[in-house]
Amino acid sequence: MGKKDHIKLSVIIPCFNEEKNIEECLQSVTWADEVLVVDSFSTDNTLSIAAKYTDRIIQREFINDSIQKNWAIPQARSDWILIVDSDERVTRELQIEIKDLLSQEPSHDGYWIKRRNFLMGRHVQYSGWGKDTVLRLFKKDIGRYEEKRVHGEIQLKNTGTLCSYLDHYTVSSISDWLNKINRYSSYKAQDKYEKGLFFPLLHMILRPLIRFNKDFIFRLGFLDGWRGFLIAAMSAFAELAMAAKVVQFRYEKDRTPRRDP
Repeated sequence: MGKKDHIKLSVIIPCFNEEKNIEECLQSVTWADEVLVVDSFSTDNTLSIAAKYTDRIIQREFINDSIQKNWAIPQARSDWILIVDSDERVTRELQIEIKDLLSQEPSHDGYWIKRRNFLMGRHVQYSGWGKDTVLRLFKKDIGRYEEKRVHGEIQLKNTGTLCSYLDHYTVSSISDWLNKINRYSSYKAQDKYEKGLFFPLLHMILRPLIRFNKDFIFRLGFLDGWRGFLIAAMSAFAELAMAAKVVQFRYEKDRTPRRDP
């Protein structure tokens, strides 16, 4: 297969109220054969910005990340998919590597991509953020996300890893960070609660301490300076919030009157 007859690629960008991020994201993927924006009924200028770069904008109510992406994948028109979140940017090097890969028949069904995570203007090299990989490039017909409310991953066995990076600007402000922790801790708490294997008091005491030490000490977060301390502290708080919400779910269930059959 020659380069003129390359495998077609669709980029899927899920979004909701991302007017701060989505333009730079879209600018980084204009080289793709198709750009498909999957919007969860944004109320800001996200859609008007997206319309400048693509005429393929579809909307669906957001339930969770995995469900949204699994619904979007079959809507794409190409044989291969690249998932890019609104706060991510495809680097020039990654663009070239993907185009070269798809100029012939790829040897794998999907590819892991390394991410460079940025916090307040600086690349975070440690703290658990420095060795981040995500499976985002894959065959449309067989790539689907596992059924998890948060941090689900594409389930494929035959995978490879690309050399180039995806840039990730995960935190735009402390307020946004806290809002994300609130959302994600709720999703994780629901998963933990439904599985039933959880000891809230023990987890509220131990998990925040373990997570802080893991990120700041064992993952060398102290080498990231105050950013590393902040990441470890926020991660510890997220563990506490998740455990507390499991307690809340159980309390609310116990208070719900049981109906006689």
